[in-house]
Parts: sequence; C-alpha cells; structure tokens
Amino acid sequence: MENERVRILEEVAREVASCRKCRLWSSRMKPVPGQGDVYADVMLVGEAPGYNEDVEGRPFVGAAGKFLDKLLEMAGFRRDEVFITNILKCRPPGNRDPLPDEVDACTPYLDKQVAVIKPKLIVCLGRYSTNYILLKGGVKTYRGRISTVRGQVFKINFEDLSLLVVPTYHPAAGLYNPKLKNMLINDFILIGKVVRGIRERGVDV
Repeated sequence: MENERVRILEEVAREVASCRKCRLWSSRMKPVPGQGDVYADVMLVGEAPGYNEDVEGRPFVGAAGKFLDKLLEMAGFRRDEVFITNILKCRPPGNRDPLPDEVDACTPYLDKQVAVIKPKLIVCLGRYSTNYILLKGGVKTYRGRISTVRGQVFKINFEDLSLLVVPTYHPAAGLYNPKLKNMLINDFILIGKVVRGIRERGVDV
C-alpha cells in the first residue's frame, strides 16, 4: 500500500536526520534522504549532496540537477515520476569525494529505500553509485572504471530484488565536457527505451 511505502520512507528520512554514524552530520546543514515517486519504476542514485542540496534538503537542485531534468525529459520522464537519491545523504565538506567508512555507514539507508520502492531500473550516476550497486549486485566483470560499463544494461539481484542497472556519468561531468554530455544524452535515451520495453512488453527483469 502507498501509505505503508510512504511511512517507511519517512521513517528512513527521520533516521537519516538523526544519524551520527559518520562525521558528516556535524558539518551538514540539511540531510538529503531523497525525493520522488514511491512507486517509481526508475530510481536514480548519485554520489552525495552538493551545496544547493545541503541548503534545500532536496537532491539535484543545482546546475547538475537542471541538466538532469533535461536528461529525464529526453528519456520520457518527469522528475516526479522517478525517485532520486544519493549514496551519501549528507554533503561532504567542500564537495570532496565520499570516504569508504562514510559509504559503509550510509548505504544501509539506500538499501532500505530500494527495498521499499522496488524499482525496475536503477540508474547509477557516477562511479560511487556504480561501484556500490554493481558490486553488491554481483557483477564480477566490473573493475571500478565507469568508462568500461557506462551505457550498458546489467541484470542484478539487489537485496533479493531482481532489477536492471544502467551506469552513466554524473550529470555534473557533462556540464562543461561536450563529449561526456553527449554520452549522457545517449545513455538517457537508452534508459527511456529500456523502461518503455519493460512497461509495454512486460519484459521480465
């Protein structure tokens, strides 16, 4: 039931807000647990909140977020039709890379979100979400380089849930790099086709 999904996700958000499992709680302004449709077929997982996200408490609201909205439109989605979150729910100081112990502390919240939303497709935005989700999903061919897997469709089992995964670059990478921007556009066009195939032909994931 929708109310039950909403309740669980709100519970996760409260847990994130009171979390002290790593150092990031002490420097953040607002936690950013995630936002979107509780019945979303598509879940997008980025790296960590940036400055604007830290201020507003919502994911992808800065320049990269505006670009992401355009990419979603190219794929045939509105922002309110997907669920967007990050590996880390709090902003690292200076937008530095996530540290391994921070990822270990925070990803159980992501696991709970995936379990309750039950997406058919996870889009990994950047190497940190790609690393976590592909390795947790048992993709043994992955060697940590997103350039070798971006734009590919993987079938994995994540927390006993069978789903598809498409890794791509983080939208921020495409803001000032035309080559990566074109790759992102192509990847999101692919994502749209994959989801339409699931919806229209009942593709078994």
